Amino acid sequence: MEEYAREPCPWRIIDDCGGAFSMGCIGGGLVHSILGARNAPAGYKNRLVGSFLAVKHKAPVVGGNFAVWGGLFSTFDCALVHIRKKEDPWNSITSGAMTGAVLAARNGVFAMAASATVGGVLLAMIEGIGILMTRMSAEQFRPVNPQMEDPSQLGPKPTSFGDSQYQ
Repeated sequence: MEEYAREPCPWRIIDDCGGAFSMGCIGGGLVHSILGARNAPAGYKNRLVGSFLAVKHKAPVVGGNFAVWGGLFSTFDCALVHIRKKEDPWNSITSGAMTGAVLAARNGVFAMAASATVGGVLLAMIEGIGILMTRMSAEQFRPVNPQMEDPSQLGPKPTSFGDSQYQ
């Protein structure tokens, strides 16, 4: 079974930023196509045009917001890996908290603390679920010791031809 190998740190930031942008564009496109059709005037053609216009204007904005979050998160994660010299779930949890704090910095200290808490808790839940799934799937690949048969459970000892209990 081949593991997914991540890129080294400088390239990981660009890779995560692009992946987050793509994910945001796709998700934003789906959401805004529905919202654009719902908010358009009546008629099939009007709803279709409204849907396309909403996707055209809003999906790149959502993708950009996701890209900023992904870029900041990856930057903090790489910095923590470099500083701590190890990769573990604490790096992701701390990176999520730091990303939340930086994105809320314009709204004041209280908003930064609240957003950092939410980011840290969300990443802790994601990391916890990942660890749980890894442990559950590892159980099926654990080697099993072969069971030795207990001779007392096998029944009566076989006798050779001519041996009889009546002789």
